[in-house]
Amino acid sequence: MSNPKMKIIDLTHPLVPSNVFSCPGHPAYTADRTMNLAKGDLANVHTLTIGTHTGTHIDAPYHFFENGIKVDELDLSLLTAAPAILVDVRSKRAHEVITWEDLAPYVGRMKSGVAVLLCTGWSKYWGQSNYTDHPYLDGEASKKMVDLGVKVVGIDAMSPDEVDPKKGACIDVHNVVLGNGGVIVENLNRLEEIIESGIQLEDLVVSLLPLRLTSLDGSPVRAVAWESSR
Repeated sequence: MSNPKMKIIDLTHPLVPSNVFSCPGHPAYTADRTMNLAKGDLANVHTLTIGTHTGTHIDAPYHFFENGIKVDELDLSLLTAAPAILVDVRSKRAHEVITWEDLAPYVGRMKSGVAVLLCTGWSKYWGQSNYTDHPYLDGEASKKMVDLGVKVVGIDAMSPDEVDPKKGACIDVHNVVLGNGGVIVENLNRLEEIIESGIQLEDLVVSLLPLRLTSLDGSPVRAVAWESSR
């Protein structure tokens, strides 16, 4: 039986055709009805066009490393009811860096098996032109987290790296986290609601489970969070 007192917070952006942000060059999300009960078909069935990095999704190491772990090979113990650290960096402005000083207060909890989630508040701009102007994580700060054993880093923005066409591609954090066998979860949603919900953040757990897509570089996820009863 489910626990009626358990509050589940959905951290996933809804996928709505023609209203889903996608990176340049990535496939646009579509959902076309191919069978229709109203037209006499046996059932309702849709055909999906979706990329491995559509909506709220996970990056596997193979995304940037040819010999990296693929999404169906990920250690699910890191992604299923994992203890989570939620870092509130909503005070950061557009294109402002998230430094080690911002993360240092949480260092005592950073270890293997713990997911670190960065709450920038930028999910409110989902679908808007300034969504790519989000704060970003310093590459050296990500290395310090990885050195402490952190394998899962998530953010409520397009990327933990800076996105600025004028500067060219920046994948410093991707190289550090994915290059050390970790994973990155992007486009999380409603992280600020966790902070405002009264959940004891020390007891926060998350599930960030991908589809079992064989030999691929990433996958959409249904991300959820709740407070562990311990």
